[in-house]
Amino acid sequence: MAAAAILCSGVISLLLLGNCAVALCDKRLRDARLMEEGDSGRRNLIDNGLGRTPQMGWNSWNHFHCQINETLIKETADAMVSTGLAGVGYTFINIDDCWGEQNRDSQGNLVAKASTFPSGIKALADYVHSKGLKLGIYSDAGTQTCSKTMPGSLGYEEQDAKTFAAWGVDYLKYDNCEETHGVSPEKRYQNMSTALLKSGRSIFFSLCEWGRDDPATWAPNLGNSWRTTGDIGDNWDSMTSIADKNDEWASYAKPGAWNDPDMLEVGNGGMTTEEYRCHFSIWALAKAPLLIGCDIRSMDNVTFELLSNKEVIAVNQDELGVQGKKVNKTGDLEVWAGPLADNKVAVVLWNRGSSTTNITAYWSDIRLNSSIVVDARDLWMHSSHSSVQVQLSAQVDSHACKMYTLTPH
Repeated sequence: MAAAAILCSGVISLLLLGNCAVALCDKRLRDARLMEEGDSGRRNLIDNGLGRTPQMGWNSWNHFHCQINETLIKETADAMVSTGLAGVGYTFINIDDCWGEQNRDSQGNLVAKASTFPSGIKALADYVHSKGLKLGIYSDAGTQTCSKTMPGSLGYEEQDAKTFAAWGVDYLKYDNCEETHGVSPEKRYQNMSTALLKSGRSIFFSLCEWGRDDPATWAPNLGNSWRTTGDIGDNWDSMTSIADKNDEWASYAKPGAWNDPDMLEVGNGGMTTEEYRCHFSIWALAKAPLLIGCDIRSMDNVTFELLSNKEVIAVNQDELGVQGKKVNKTGDLEVWAGPLADNKVAVVLWNRGSSTTNITAYWSDIRLNSSIVVDARDLWMHSSHSSVQVQLSAQVDSHACKMYTLTPH
């Protein structure tokens, strides 16, 4: 711990600058403690190459909740390929809660629910892998999962991690429900992180702590993404408030470690097409996981066009890996922006108000020198505007947005 004291001594004078300096010192203390305990978790997670860009795929919860079975999962994998979504980057087929029996077997192992997953998870993983996709599964850092229909992994971390590895699981969403025996979230998630690293298989670790204990300040040491918010709802108010909450933690995101404002609701019917366009645009700019939450077996063409926009996806998957954020707010009119590789900039003009109006992004808002000339690419209209100077302006409808990439000359 002496090393931690040395690390922090140089920033004590910064404490007056506010919570960011305190958080930095806290993070260094945590890092030193983990090293002292012999846990090289974060280094190993980055070195294994997982999550270098935000994860893309599908999750069962938003649309199906507990009404899931192996046929649904297989058909979803089939649809991911046949629709072309796999071809634009969607890789994970993630089973959420309710896949297991109420109790463990006599050896203490988790067991797939016989009535809904009769072939077992290993066979299902094999099927998903045969499609060129990856399988994700769900567990909980408490004694039960959130549905209370199956056991959590508290106290069984190493056994369950080995089980998931033996089944061929590629991704673990790890929730935070039910009895935790007073153990802190950080410690409970650390236990599973360590168990996954010892499992013999590379498994993407998605922490679902809901942002209650500020996981952005400690989860980058443990996993590949962490929830910053409570569950999303399929409505405008929920989506916008979650976007704001997630934005508070933008500086903590980096390749291999991402803020997670929850899964996409695009296509589930609770928002307008333009509201869903805003949802997808802001999630892409914010380097959020792009995990589809609708039934892709029956999605309409509008939903497909939103989810498959290669230019918007490219912003999300940009190799620089810097989370875009809100840079200007005037009432309900907002400018969000973030840097991309090759000196490009992504910009979203977002109208959260009730009437059509003009929104302007000034170069000073998006950290461009006032003399820079750019070509602006409209990512939804798939059109370009040459030699734009000083500012970028557009008329934006109510509850709608425009999204651009700017390429300096």
